[in-house]
Amino acid sequence: MNADASTKRPGGRSSRVRAAVHSAVVALVAERGADQVTLPAVAKRAGVNSSTLYRRWGTLAALLADVAEHRGEDGAPPLVGDLRTDLENQAAWTLTELSRPGGIAFFRAEVAPDIDERHAGLRECLRRVSARFSLALDAARERGEAPPPPSLEQILDRIVAPLYFRVVFSIPGTDEAYVRGLVSELLGETRLES
Repeated sequence: MNADASTKRPGGRSSRVRAAVHSAVVALVAERGADQVTLPAVAKRAGVNSSTLYRRWGTLAALLADVAEHRGEDGAPPLVGDLRTDLENQAAWTLTELSRPGGIAFFRAEVAPDIDERHAGLRECLRRVSARFSLALDAARERGEAPPPPSLEQILDRIVAPLYFRVVFSIPGTDEAYVRGLVSELLGETRLES
């Protein structure tokens, strides 16, 4: 094979290796917890040589951050056309994603300053979360809901931040009822300000 042919592999071996490694990481974190996962264990589960992981990611923290960055939005709830329900659904899904095995470990790895000194992981995480809620806000505005929906900043401050805080610190009572309460409080206050 000539060098030119080997560089043109979209979806080739590199993608298959990444997919196998990511799948192995998610499974091992769910089974053992992030603190019990090692690069050699991931390599064994993925069926690749450990040197591949060390060469490509270097550390487990960097690998966890890569998994977090590339996790899809599969399962994110579709919009239903009612702002309250859409915000509740997005917030509940966010809570579920954070609360599942490894959810916080992946989040912490993605936003850890020692992984990316430029904080690209932190910005990407914020972009993904913001986009989820922006869709609901944009749809409400297009429907001409009155009073106007809250701003994205209000949603991040009043719904998203408390969810992340409570899950990171394992505060009891962080469940779907809590999510509905956050949304009700924000929408009630927003409607009173209008």
